[in-house]
Amino acid sequence: MTIDITGLPPERIDFAISPLAELGMALHTLSEPGHHPAQHGWATATAASLKPDLADRLTEADFLWRTTFSDVFMPFAGVKGHARVPGTSLAEDLDRLDRLDDETFVSAALEFTCSSTYSAGGPSPLVNAELRSRARDMAAARGPKPLEFTDRLLADPGSVRVWLRRLFEDCDDAFFRDTWQRVRMQLAAEARQKTDLLHRRGPAAALGAVSSAVTLDEEARRIEVDKLSVGHTSAVGTEAGAGLTLIPSAFGWPHLWVLYARNWRPVIHYPVGSPELASPASLEVLQRRMDALSHPLRMQLCRFLGRTPYTTVELTDALNITAPEVSRHLTVLKKAGLITTRRRGRYVLHQLDMTVVARLGSDFLEGVLR
Repeated sequence: MTIDITGLPPERIDFAISPLAELGMALHTLSEPGHHPAQHGWATATAASLKPDLADRLTEADFLWRTTFSDVFMPFAGVKGHARVPGTSLAEDLDRLDRLDDETFVSAALEFTCSSTYSAGGPSPLVNAELRSRARDMAAARGPKPLEFTDRLLADPGSVRVWLRRLFEDCDDAFFRDTWQRVRMQLAAEARQKTDLLHRRGPAAALGAVSSAVTLDEEARRIEVDKLSVGHTSAVGTEAGAGLTLIPSAFGWPHLWVLYARNWRPVIHYPVGSPELASPASLEVLQRRMDALSHPLRMQLCRFLGRTPYTTVELTDALNITAPEVSRHLTVLKKAGLITTRRRGRYVLHQLDMTVVARLGSDFLEGVLR
């Protein structure tokens, strides 16, 4: 994922907080608590306290936040001729959402149905018959409620926009106002800290401090975000004005979202206070580790090395294979960063790095220790 910042002055890079963006992440956490183990207590308590009517209404439009993070949660980035930063309150953010024209709003709300044309732009399903048909087909595949919501949105976007604003306001009354008060100071401090770093040390330092997955190629003047998804946008020449906005989230981990819609201001929505290590593995390292574990014999090695340190000779005896073969597999695991070695006298001991393995997933960890 790349963002071209050629010619963009540092003062056009903003760190800001957004109540609406955080509400979107809170709703995602409620719908997908398995993605956010650190928020399990909050999600359980909040879900249990929801009134049945509000819980039912949330299921009608949950595709806006469950499997995708809709751009409707960051409307400031798509409004032409207005402030380039989020509102200071949820009401102000919702006012910015109201300023989006119907075509832009419908395209953002139905983002999951037009992902292939997301960065290219083009007509909205509201006015294009082919995209309208595709939106209905994609919604139908999700179930009757997404299809019903899509039909309502395409037939009468105005009434759906009123309905959605009321839904967000009811969420605010039910749980989000208290939640926002709890996390707002942390997020504001994060934004101030990164802004200060930007002014003192420049964009490369500030972006690197956001996440090790975000880097700046200073020669190419391009921000690179290490994600499995592919996309490109520019922070200059958009209809919403030149600039880049970075928004911290207390609910976001492990998600790192990038808004790169055509003619919208690019936004990087990143997690803070996450349980990840300071330097999370790149996708290249993750691929190397997964490849290393794809061999059944190396899985057997991990089973032994997860319990206690072993020498090469001990592993040869335990697995009934030759020493060169053991060494070859140990080398693969070591290059992938999955094992550590230490010397004890004339012996070299190998052991599974449990910290690294735990980050690959609890199922694997449980599997090798069962």
